[in-house]
Amino acid sequence: MVTLVALGLEAQAAPGDAPLGDSDLPEWADKKLGPFHARVSRWVEGTSRSIDGFFGTTDALTVNTDSYLRIRDEMDWREGEPFEQDLGARFRLDLPTTEDRLRLIIESEPEETRGTLAEQESALTDDQTGSLDDLLVGLNRLGERDKRRQWNTRVGAGIKLRLPLEPYVRLTSQRLWTLDEGPWQLNSDNRLSWFNGDGYSARTRWDLGRALDDSRHLRFLTNVQWRETEDTLEYSQAVELNRRLNRRSVLRYSAVALGESASHPAIEDSYLQVRYRRDIHKGFTFVDVSPSLHFRREDDRDPRWALTLSLEMYFRRHIDRVSL
Repeated sequence: MVTLVALGLEAQAAPGDAPLGDSDLPEWADKKLGPFHARVSRWVEGTSRSIDGFFGTTDALTVNTDSYLRIRDEMDWREGEPFEQDLGARFRLDLPTTEDRLRLIIESEPEETRGTLAEQESALTDDQTGSLDDLLVGLNRLGERDKRRQWNTRVGAGIKLRLPLEPYVRLTSQRLWTLDEGPWQLNSDNRLSWFNGDGYSARTRWDLGRALDDSRHLRFLTNVQWRETEDTLEYSQAVELNRRLNRRSVLRYSAVALGESASHPAIEDSYLQVRYRRDIHKGFTFVDVSPSLHFRREDDRDPRWALTLSLEMYFRRHIDRVSL
């Protein structure tokens, strides 16, 4: 999603873009939505700063914070299957001044609980809706190294707020290479985790991409994942072409293959997908429309259509359209 936002929802329009407003909603809706969004965003930021001020320093009143709340309503239709709707929220309280390079994190639905690679790939955003059963409270030790020069490693530990309480430990490592000082960049993101209730899990993601011009970006993504609860190796390969239409809209064209097993590898699903994403209101309300054509092994590779619609709203004091 970061690439989509970076390409399509930039703060400034590219040369040649027609003048655009900042909202598709009628004026009466803006008058009602604006104050509501401001109140909730102040509450999110105020809660984060209050907790951080208790554990940390008075810098909590001024330092930037990555805290946010996101509410999403997602509707899925797959040919031959019943219609599904999912309404949920995801939040993160980022407490940056607790100690130098040590952060207290309170977040819902960690990456380790987001299901199989197939479930992650089918979601419009980079995560799926979680629940309070997946609430984490922990400390992250931030790495000090620049990932463009050497491996940057972070260590985290804490508990999952579920009875009985579940401790966890997480190690992540990242690296970014610019190939031959050219336009191609290779990003590696790796994670090893242990949760008392779910056991071990490991994931590695490799992202090779380059800008083709001012409005198009090409990516090749490889994901490999193993979870002790499933005890099978999952992998996916995707090719994406992201195209910015204007400063508020973007298209993504994808071709994806999903497989399982190391001893008897098989492609479980392959599909073609087009995703349209639009900022419909001032950088914090987005609509996604994503039709796709699947060729699943369980359907004998017969083509099956699918459609996902999503409406999501971010509550955050300062909207950063790239990081969202």
